[in-house]
Amino acid sequence: MRQDASVDERPYDSLPGLPDEELMRALYEEHAAPLHAFALRLVAGDRHRAEDVVQETLLRAWKNADHLRGATGSLRPWLVTVARRIVIDGHRSRTSRPQEVDPAPLAAVPAADEIDRVLRRMTLADALGDLTAAHRQALIETYVKDRSVQEAAEALRVPPGTVRSRVFYALRALRLALQERGVEA
Repeated sequence: MRQDASVDERPYDSLPGLPDEELMRALYEEHAAPLHAFALRLVAGDRHRAEDVVQETLLRAWKNADHLRGATGSLRPWLVTVARRIVIDGHRSRTSRPQEVDPAPLAAVPAADEIDRVLRRMTLADALGDLTAAHRQALIETYVKDRSVQEAAEALRVPPGTVRSRVFYALRALRLALQERGVEA
């Protein structure tokens, strides 16, 4: 072996004092391209997954740098085995648990109290539809618009006594309509 040989040309067992960074650079330069081609075949041509496999393989090589320094011969068989196991583990992981979904649509779902309020409003609107138009208008003027009997009478152009009577009978009919729908009034 020549003394002026570059790091790439030396076997790994002759580099005991080589810093981890230089060892990783040498591993990357020598094995990354063939390892990527191998991983690409394993992941059915998915380039992103193949790149992830190569990165994870080299990361594991870096974590095991002390053991790799003493290795004789090429490290490619070890790297290929690690890459294959990463792909197998990834496949097992994806098939053993349910597919992850994006939680963003859940943010648009109303909270439970909001759902209850909406359901109550829908039921109430449906029950109001069962009332006569005159009874419904009297309730809307007095309860929804929060008007006094006198103000409701002026808006509806009827005497105040008629408004009171319509409200009384409308509430009674509304209570019955809600009970028919299973709502405690």
